[in-house]
Amino acid sequence: MFQQIDSDIKDIKRYYSLPSTSVRDYNKYFLMKSIYLIKPYFLENRFPILFGLICLIAVDFLQLFIPRILKWVVDDLTWLRINVYGLLIYAFEIVGIACLIALFRYGWRRCLIGMSRRVEEGLRNLLFAHTQKLSSSYFDRIKTGDLMAHATNDIQNVRMAVGMGVVALTDAVVLGTAAIGFMAFINVRLTVFVLIPMPFIVLSTRFFSKKMHHRYQKVQSSFSDLTETVREQLAGIRVIKAYNKEKEELKRLEVISKKYLQFNLNLARIIRSFFPLMLFFSNLSFVIVIYLGGRQTIFFSISPGDFVAFISYLGLLTWPMMALGWVTNLIQRGKASLDRINKILRTDSEIKNLPGVKSIQHFNGDIVFDNVFFSYGANSIESGSPPVLNGIDLRITQGMILGVVGPPGSGKSTLLSLIPRLYDVSRGAIKINGTNIRSMEIGELRSRISFMSQESFLFAKTIRENIIFGKEQGIDDILIYAVKSASLHNTINTFPDRFETIVGEKGIVLSGGQKQRVALARVLFNDSSFLILDDPISQVDLETGNKIIQTIKKMAGERTIIIVSHRLSAVCFADQIIVLDGGQIVESGTHTHLIKNDGYYAKIFHLQKIEEKFREV
Repeated sequence: MFQQIDSDIKDIKRYYSLPSTSVRDYNKYFLMKSIYLIKPYFLENRFPILFGLICLIAVDFLQLFIPRILKWVVDDLTWLRINVYGLLIYAFEIVGIACLIALFRYGWRRCLIGMSRRVEEGLRNLLFAHTQKLSSSYFDRIKTGDLMAHATNDIQNVRMAVGMGVVALTDAVVLGTAAIGFMAFINVRLTVFVLIPMPFIVLSTRFFSKKMHHRYQKVQSSFSDLTETVREQLAGIRVIKAYNKEKEELKRLEVISKKYLQFNLNLARIIRSFFPLMLFFSNLSFVIVIYLGGRQTIFFSISPGDFVAFISYLGLLTWPMMALGWVTNLIQRGKASLDRINKILRTDSEIKNLPGVKSIQHFNGDIVFDNVFFSYGANSIESGSPPVLNGIDLRITQGMILGVVGPPGSGKSTLLSLIPRLYDVSRGAIKINGTNIRSMEIGELRSRISFMSQESFLFAKTIRENIIFGKEQGIDDILIYAVKSASLHNTINTFPDRFETIVGEKGIVLSGGQKQRVALARVLFNDSSFLILDDPISQVDLETGNKIIQTIKKMAGERTIIIVSHRLSAVCFADQIIVLDGGQIVESGTHTHLIKNDGYYAKIFHLQKIEEKFREV
C-alpha cells in the first residue's frame, strides 16, 4: 500500500518541481499529498466508514423528530385535547427515540472514531518507517524533540481532524440543512429572518481560519522546542546535578515554556474571539425568533406548538453553527500538523539505492578507496571548506587486519562510516570486490558488515537482547562465544539475572567498559565478512584490553578487520597500519616499518610504552 502512495507522490512531486510551479500549485501539491496519505485508510475501512456515516445521519434525523413531538404535546395541552395516557405515549416515543439515538451514536463513534485511530496508527508507522530510511546527515541537523513532536502531537491533531472533523462537518451539513428545512416547513418568512446572521458566520470563519492556521504552526513549532529541551535535560540530569546547574537549567526551560505559553495565548485570543462571535450571531437568531415568532403566535399565524418546535430546531441549529467553527479549528490544526509531517515525508534520504542496484553475489574481496574525498555538509568542498577526508587511496585485501590511528579529528571514524554507507563519499569511490558500493543494495551491504561505533549505545533492554539485537532465540552457543570473546562472560555471571539483566536507558546500569564490551559482543555475535571496530578497548583496563586483542588476532585471515584505536597495542599486530592527519594518510606500513620511520606512530608508541611502565610501578 505504502509503495503505491510513494509512487503516486513521486509523480506529483515530479510535476510540481518544474520551475514554473507557483505557490498556489505548491499548496495544491500539499493538498494532493495529504489526500494520498489518508486515502488508503478510507479505502481499507470504506464499509465501516459508510456504516458510521449512516449511523451519524440517522442520529441527526432522529433528533429532528423530538421537536415535532414537543409541538404535538404543546398544541394538545393548549387546546385541552389530551389526557395522562396520551402524555405517556408521547413520553415513551421520546424515550424510544433516545434509545435509538444512543444505539446509532455508539455505531458512528465506533466506526468513525475507530477509523481516525487507525489513521493515527498508520501515519505514525509511515512516519517512523520513513524516518528510518533517512540518512545519518539528516539526524546530524534535526532535533530529537522535533521528531517526537511530529510522532505525538502532530499526528494526534491529524487524527482529530480526520475523526471529529468528519463528524462535525457532517453534523454541520446534514443536521443544519435538515433543521432549516423543518423550520421552513413551519414558517418560511420567519426562517429567512432567522438566517440573516448566517453570512456573518461564514465571513468570520474565513477571516479567523487563516489566522488560526498561522498561529497553530507557531504553537506546534514551539512545542517541538519545549519537547527537545525537556528530553535533553532529562537525558543529561546526572551532569546537571554534578555541576549544580539545576537553577540555570530551570531558567532555560522557563524561557522556552513562556514562549510556548505566549504562542498558545496568541492562539487563544483568536479562538476566544471566534467562538463568542459565533454565539453572538446564534443568540441574535434567538432574539429574532422570540420577537417575530412570539408576535406570530399572538396573532395565531403559527400555533404555540410550532413556536416551541421552532425554538427547539433553532437550538439544534446552534450546534451545526458551532460545529462549523469547531471543524474549522480542527482542520486548521490538522492542516498545520500535516504540513509539518509532509515536510519530513518529502525529505529524501541522501543515502539510497540507485537505479539498477545490484544484488550482492560474492561479497568477500578487497576494499578499495579510490581518491576518496568527504566533507560534512552539501557542496562544502566546492565552496572551499577543508574536507574531512582528502584524497584517500587505500587497498584492504581480503582477510587482512588494518589498523587506523591518528590524532583526534583526523577523520578516522569518518573513514569507517563510509564503508557501510552511513555517509556517501563527496568525491571518488569505495569498491568491494571491484564493485562500487553505491551500486550495491544498501540493506545487503550493511548486513555483511559488523560495525561497532565509537559510541557504545545500548537499548533499555536486557543484556541478551542488546547482544542478539533482533536475532532469533536458541543461539546460546554463539552468544556465549561472543561474550567470552569480548571478555564479558565473567562480568555477566556476577549479575543476579545474568543475561536477563536490564541495562537501563543507554546502558546506565553498566560501567563504560561494560557497555563497550556489550557493544563489542553484539558485533562478534554476527557472522559477517567484514568487522569494523571504532576504538573497541578505549574504556577497558589493560588486562581486559589485551584479552580482547588476542581474540581479534585469532580472527586474522577469517574476516577482513578494520580497527581504529588511540591505544596502539590494539593495532600493532595488524597487517597494515595507516596514520591519518588532517584527512590524509601521512604514514602507512607495518608496525616495524612505522617504528623505523620515527614519525607520529613511533612517538605515540614510545609514549604509551612509558605510560604502561609507570602504571606497572
